[in-house]
Amino acid sequence: MFDRDNWNEILEALTANTFRTILTAFGVFWGIFILVILLAAGNGLENGVKKGFDGIATNTMFMWTQTTSKPYKGLPKTRRYDFKNSDVAALKESLPDLLYVSPRNQLGGFEGANNVVRGTKTAAFTVYGDYPELIKQQPKDIIKGRFVNQQDILLKRKTAVIGQGVIKELYDKTEEVIGSYIKVNGVNFMVVGIYNSKSNQGNAEEEQKEIFVPFTTFQQAFNYGDRVGWMAITANDNSSITDLKPKILDIIKLRHSINPTDDRAIGNFDLYEQFNKIRGLFTILRFIAYFVGTLVLISGVIGISNIMLIVVKERTKEIGIRRALGATPRAIRSQILSEAIFLTIIAGMFGIAAATGLLAILNMVLDSMPSEGMMFANPSIDLGVVFIALLILVGSGLLAGFIPAQTAINIKPVDALRTE
Repeated sequence: MFDRDNWNEILEALTANTFRTILTAFGVFWGIFILVILLAAGNGLENGVKKGFDGIATNTMFMWTQTTSKPYKGLPKTRRYDFKNSDVAALKESLPDLLYVSPRNQLGGFEGANNVVRGTKTAAFTVYGDYPELIKQQPKDIIKGRFVNQQDILLKRKTAVIGQGVIKELYDKTEEVIGSYIKVNGVNFMVVGIYNSKSNQGNAEEEQKEIFVPFTTFQQAFNYGDRVGWMAITANDNSSITDLKPKILDIIKLRHSINPTDDRAIGNFDLYEQFNKIRGLFTILRFIAYFVGTLVLISGVIGISNIMLIVVKERTKEIGIRRALGATPRAIRSQILSEAIFLTIIAGMFGIAAATGLLAILNMVLDSMPSEGMMFANPSIDLGVVFIALLILVGSGLLAGFIPAQTAINIKPVDALRTE
């Protein structure tokens, strides 16, 4: 490895026909370049999607009521029912693996009627009745004041947390928001907090136009009794909400006299299940990246193998002389393999360097762009991928040089010397 004559011979052999060597090495360069870019692009897409879930408790499901589709115990199908406060307590008591069971109620909605008044200004916003735990399930960036707390729940305080979008429509720029009052469906609420949405999706602006009030206050102020519109349920880290979901649904069906086989009576959305599907998709994309990149790399390796066969043929007489002077088959094989490995690694390292440079430029461009709605972030590769690429290069070099090396040592010295 540290023999200068050996390296001089390798360089002399590869530079004998420079253009041909460059074209051959380009196959390996392009293969490793494509492999790194595909893996980085997959990571960029994965990072963008995960950024959309940033801070969200992904081990969560949402559950709401629907009409029954089957009769049960004398009750007709198409029957409507409501969740109750007691359902929340029953779920917490029956399933200790649940971390949060957050009941929720809602007023207004998309393009709803004006329901919020402040002075002479009116507007339509979505108003939620929530528990303090919600901010741990769907994080909000509280930029001033606070979120709903447990004292608000116990004392049924008329407090509200509003988004930046609400402030833009109801307040002047110089007005102090914290401590001011807004009127929701005729009921006054004092603003105790301001939030920014953490979402980087396209609906982030709409999420800034939401108002959160204590759940117990919501029920009392808007005559909801003990009705619960829907629930956000999160499992402990060592449990899966997907595994707990059948038990949750069974408890609700039993409490509301719903046919155990009626799968349409309770609507639900399993965020954890969807998140796992997305992670599975990225695993497939990573496999495709390795597969495609490896195929392109193999085509380059085949090109190097072919060029080494040509080199061996051109050097047949030289090999014969070396064998006649006592060179062992191992020495001949080592020389040919060294040339193939050297060419492969050099071409591959240039490919890795070019791909890394392109990714650096792409990251600078992405950093200068607004992140809102961006589903692609920080395309990059880790050291493990580079290490794998190097192993692929060494293996490729051995593969590319093996057949030419075997051809070289199979040449008899007498036949080699006779070759013109």
